[in-house]
Amino acid sequence: METQPRSLIAVYREALASRHYARRTIETYERWLRRFLRFHQMRHPRQMGSQEINAFLTHLAVNEQVSASTQNQALAALLFLYKRLLEIDPGDLDGVVRARRPKRLPVVLSVMEVRAVLQQLEGPSALVCGCCMAVAYG
Repeated sequence: METQPRSLIAVYREALASRHYARRTIETYERWLRRFLRFHQMRHPRQMGSQEINAFLTHLAVNEQVSASTQNQALAALLFLYKRLLEIDPGDLDGVVRARRPKRLPVVLSVMEVRAVLQQLEGPSALVCGCCMAVAYG
């Protein structure tokens, strides 16, 4: 009796589970693999390499405008596929257009601005904030 060959997706899912990846991570990585395969017209990953990975990740950044963390998640899913499951070096991934990281500037109030805010407070809020300021700044 012949057994059906298991699908790449099933083998991928089992490999993630056997390495104790979280259920949600397995689901997410599987979705990235499916998107990667559809993007390249269902070609087998063994027939593809760094050019196809770069094209997919660049597409995510440029056309779909995903965040940097989302693009990194897709990359991690594909690296797991190539390095751990297929045991293939995916090659040079330097040509990827990286998604932009948002600029996060810390918001810091000057002493004068803090005083201006505190002067607007009344009642218990003013008392609590005044006490905190006294403790913090002596």
